[in-house]
Amino acid sequence: MDVADLGLPVDVPSTALFTDQYELTMLQAALKAGTAERRSVFEVFTRRLPHGRRYGVVAGTGRVLDAVENFRFDEGVLGFLRERGIVDEETLKWLAGYRFRGDVWGYPEGEVYFPGSPILRVEGSFAECVLLETVILSILNHDSAIAAAASRMASAAGDRPLIEMGARRTHELAAVAASRAAYVGGFATTSDLAAGFRYGIPTVGTSAHAFTLLHDRERDAFQAQVESLGRGTTLLVDTYDVAEAVRTAVEVAGPELGAVRIDSGDLLLVAHRVRQQLDELGATGTKIVVTSDLDEYAIASLAAAPVDAYGVGTQLVTGSGHPTCSMVYKLVARADSADAAAPLVPVAKKSSGGKTSVGGRKWAARRLDRDGVAEAEVVGTGPVPDELAGRQLLVRLVEAGEVVAREPLDVARDRHIAARAALPLSATQLSRGEPVLPTEYTRDVSGS
Repeated sequence: MDVADLGLPVDVPSTALFTDQYELTMLQAALKAGTAERRSVFEVFTRRLPHGRRYGVVAGTGRVLDAVENFRFDEGVLGFLRERGIVDEETLKWLAGYRFRGDVWGYPEGEVYFPGSPILRVEGSFAECVLLETVILSILNHDSAIAAAASRMASAAGDRPLIEMGARRTHELAAVAASRAAYVGGFATTSDLAAGFRYGIPTVGTSAHAFTLLHDRERDAFQAQVESLGRGTTLLVDTYDVAEAVRTAVEVAGPELGAVRIDSGDLLLVAHRVRQQLDELGATGTKIVVTSDLDEYAIASLAAAPVDAYGVGTQLVTGSGHPTCSMVYKLVARADSADAAAPLVPVAKKSSGGKTSVGGRKWAARRLDRDGVAEAEVVGTGPVPDELAGRQLLVRLVEAGEVVAREPLDVARDRHIAARAALPLSATQLSRGEPVLPTEYTRDVSGS
């Protein structure tokens, strides 16, 4: 298969091979055993949050819906599988007609989650559900990790906007997904044009040090940028001497200069000096943007500095030290036969080393205290208690194979702001701690 046929890297027509080989070999064995069509329930959850984190953030749901829709085995993909002898002809014939026709429920994008939260529930035949494991986990693990880091950074930044600028620090496809997840988590803009094109995220960008070094004098570089982009542009002032650059910037652009960017040095000290200098030069409305390997801790340390915006790259797109959420995709219930009326039987892995799971098709609700603040994540099987019926977290995303819950990215972003605000205040502390909400399990005593 010629990879050039796939087109631009941000537009992948089929997601069928974004999977591990054992998904297909399991399918082949199940088809031969006559168990492939048994009704099954898979759930996505994590057994623990990254060390010290207080909450997780669900991100990537919209991308999961796209991936499920585009999970198709076309002739090129089938030819690859046949050539490699990965599965037999009977399985290839089955794959040729593959369409997910089941149901998907999940936490809506932007919602927070905790250990054991059933973030996504996929229901259908074993055959159609098992194939989706890898692509679903790859999206949710990556995007939720980025969104969680973004959320912590947004909390630390307060009302000051954050710029996502990590495209050069990760894979080109991951960069687009990271921009999207960062926006869900609270970032305001991105430098990545592919993310702006695909997801409508506001884009920003002016110049790098190379533009200053291109010119014979720093003044010439500033003059060229202002003439091209206007006085409201952002000038980079730390190529040579910051104080001299700030003076030159105001002389060139006047007090209407939009902003200056600082990308090195002691940001706390330099920001105070630059603010004082700008004010003395009459540029009281000129903003200060800081970049340079920022993370949530560095942002928090600049809370008292006269900084107006932060640009974050490496630490954001790597999850600020936690690039995955360790989510898993587990079979939790299945029928004893392919009969649509056959009851579901709870199933669960039993093992040592903290890898046990809880069987049964689950619901989740968030219990609030008398002040309306969340106090527990309640996960259960069977009937939902009346007092939690209005607090259920899972919503239908796919019904009989049709996506029913697409929404604008801004909706997910606003949802996250609201969800985080409903948590106890300690949720936004950057110090290490346990999950801010305990997870409580309630089981269906009837065993159904």
